Amino acid sequence: MSTTTGRGVAVVTGGTAGVGRAAVRALAASGHDVAVLARGRAGLDGAVADVEGAGRRALALPTDVSDHSAVRAAAGRVEEALGEIAVWVNAAFVGTLTFATDSDPSEFRRVTEVSYYGQVHGTLAALERMRPRDSGVIVNVASAMAYRAIPLQAAYCGAKHAVKGFTESVRTELVHERSAVKLCMVQLPGLNTPQFDWNASRMPRHPMPVPPIYQPELAGRAIAFLAERPRNNMWVGISTAYTILGERLAPKLLDLFLGRTGVDSQQTDRQLPRWGSNLFEPRDEEADRGAHGSFDEQAHSGDPVLWMSMRRRALLAALAAVCSAVAAGMARCRGRSGRGEPLSPRRAR
Repeated sequence: MSTTTGRGVAVVTGGTAGVGRAAVRALAASGHDVAVLARGRAGLDGAVADVEGAGRRALALPTDVSDHSAVRAAAGRVEEALGEIAVWVNAAFVGTLTFATDSDPSEFRRVTEVSYYGQVHGTLAALERMRPRDSGVIVNVASAMAYRAIPLQAAYCGAKHAVKGFTESVRTELVHERSAVKLCMVQLPGLNTPQFDWNASRMPRHPMPVPPIYQPELAGRAIAFLAERPRNNMWVGISTAYTILGERLAPKLLDLFLGRTGVDSQQTDRQLPRWGSNLFEPRDEEADRGAHGSFDEQAHSGDPVLWMSMRRRALLAALAAVCSAVAAGMARCRGRSGRGEPLSPRRAR
């Protein structure tokens, strides 16, 4: 049985599969009613079943996020059916796996329209309703590739770089307004999602995430955390941390490393399902694909970076306490030494 009491209403774009689906489940489990904006009918039905199974209210809205008017209209329907939107998650994207010189300009355009402009449209639709109320949280799903591009994903990397720049710019505008609306990003590693069974690939072998691979529930957990404890940026995955930090410290070395390893590391010789490209048409219209892809046996379900990030305040407080104790101990030692006292008693010999 669904209930109207809880943590408020959340909207998730791209909520039928992968990270978006994991976010839908995590938000419902934490007490949110959830509206799902996506294209595939079977995926929408599956996401609604997940939310209602958690005892929350759900709303499925077939929406192509590249259409700004459609996203705005969907926001209005959400508030009419469920109430004021408290959380908006922009997770929808499409991708390709091919050399840039082998790509058609229409593919670049489509990836940009969904993966970048889709987040612009979602953010603007959310702000249109949140700013007058001076409350709300928006989470833009980004990637380590918003900081460090890799081969074969030029369109996607370009879109994620754009998402990062857009988010940071709009955040400064909210600061200028002294707005209480929070605009967050979450940076993700390679995840075990259906993306690799339906992206537009021209490569000879089956696409795969760059290892180490993580389960999408980690991303869902991070998004649900930001919905309640918003911050500017959150990293998921050790590989996200070393990719972003490596780009800051040694970008040329990463160029050389990725140029030599990045093409093969995104392909596997395994015979895995291919459902056709979802670039222009949904591939979960007739079958619900869920959150997971084909790499369960390789994917990690835990992440120390996320664990520490979710406990950042407690860890910093513990570190401060340790540092204070050490500093006090050193001060006592210096005081004894200045008075000529021995640091420890010794038996005369």
